[in-house]
Amino acid sequence: MQAAQIHALLNLAIAAGAVEMEFYRNGFTEQKKADGSSVTQADEQAEKLILQALAEIAPDIPVLAEEAASAGHIPELGDRFFLVDPLDGTREFINGSDEFTVNIALIENGAPVMGIVYTPVYRKLYFGHMGHGAWVKQIPASAEDHASTQAVPLTCRTVPPCDRIAVASRSHRSPETDALLLELKASGCTPAGSSLKFCLVAEGKADVYPRLGRTMEWDTGAGHGVLIAAGGSVHCFDDKREGESLTYGKKARGFDNPHFIAWGARV
Repeated sequence: MQAAQIHALLNLAIAAGAVEMEFYRNGFTEQKKADGSSVTQADEQAEKLILQALAEIAPDIPVLAEEAASAGHIPELGDRFFLVDPLDGTREFINGSDEFTVNIALIENGAPVMGIVYTPVYRKLYFGHMGHGAWVKQIPASAEDHASTQAVPLTCRTVPPCDRIAVASRSHRSPETDALLLELKASGCTPAGSSLKFCLVAEGKADVYPRLGRTMEWDTGAGHGVLIAAGGSVHCFDDKREGESLTYGKKARGFDNPHFIAWGARV
């Protein structure tokens, strides 16, 4: 993508976060979707803003977005498309937690080549671009343009052979996950919500993130993009074995993901 387009995408994530903060501070209504999951006006309004902007920034690239997909609106994607989760961590948002994010990813040939994760409460903007690197910015409270802030490079730390630091879902922890953490030689585990788990590994604050529960492609694409740009990887995990890299565009299985393990830098 051109530099101007990337600049606009980063500002778009900040703008979507501002929409969500209005509801976070002033109140919202929780509703249930057909699959039983929750949705709020913050999810819907942020996605509306993102879709309208993407149609102007990159009109030739189709978009697979969570709320539109939940309503049955799934475009022909091809080999290149955007993945959008306007508010990842809706349950955290509803519960008043600060661990929700705006997720925008660009997928090419099944792999995330760009990922943007923005935390509206903490105003931290994570960005990864395959082949170019990854970084994080702290966006000032008064800023609407990321250009005013210095970027800090992100690099995964090398995964040690033991005493690994793990990060796992705050809302979807299970006994199976706890057992796997022992097998992964994790000596500690930090709970976190939404796509922030990928970002913690990308920052070198954790070594491994296993996920045995169900996730959708829009839940993982942006964080995955940040992580691999920082030197990490994400692999499918089935029958207690690691497999190939997690891929995207899995229409045949309804765009859900298999179990996976995300790693920092492995030698």
